[in-house]
Amino acid sequence: MSVEAELWEITHEYLAAERLELDDLELVGRGRGRTLKVTIDGEGLDLDRIAEVSRGLSRLYDAESDLEGPYQLEVTSPGLERALKRPRHFEKSVGREVVIKARDEDGKVRTHRGTLVAADAEAVTVDVDGAGFRYPYEAVISARTVFRWEASPKPGK
Repeated sequence: MSVEAELWEITHEYLAAERLELDDLELVGRGRGRTLKVTIDGEGLDLDRIAEVSRGLSRLYDAESDLEGPYQLEVTSPGLERALKRPRHFEKSVGREVVIKARDEDGKVRTHRGTLVAADAEAVTVDVDGAGFRYPYEAVISARTVFRWEASPKPGK
């Protein structure tokens, strides 16, 4: 089992006990510049809760993982705009505005901005002005949710 797979397993178990969800885990960099990025999601997730979970994960990794050498632990929440990498990410984002870049059946790369209307085990469907575009996950090059800032009404209007 790879170090990343081992970390995913023990992190998932720890977060489940904390009633949180492991959204993503990535070990990037080399040597002293390694960073373990852990993205968590769940109800009542605020900065204090993230700090508490970060301390718990740090102790857990020191005691139970094969993670050797120095690394920086970064624990975050998905945020308003987030990358969609796994089928679960797409499923949780149904109904939201997204930008998706994917390869169509002819091999041409297309970028769409629209509403994510469906996500199942095999594919994702985006509605762009009434036209549906369905792509299998292996055809998706990149995807992210979009947060649209709405202008506040001017006083007196």
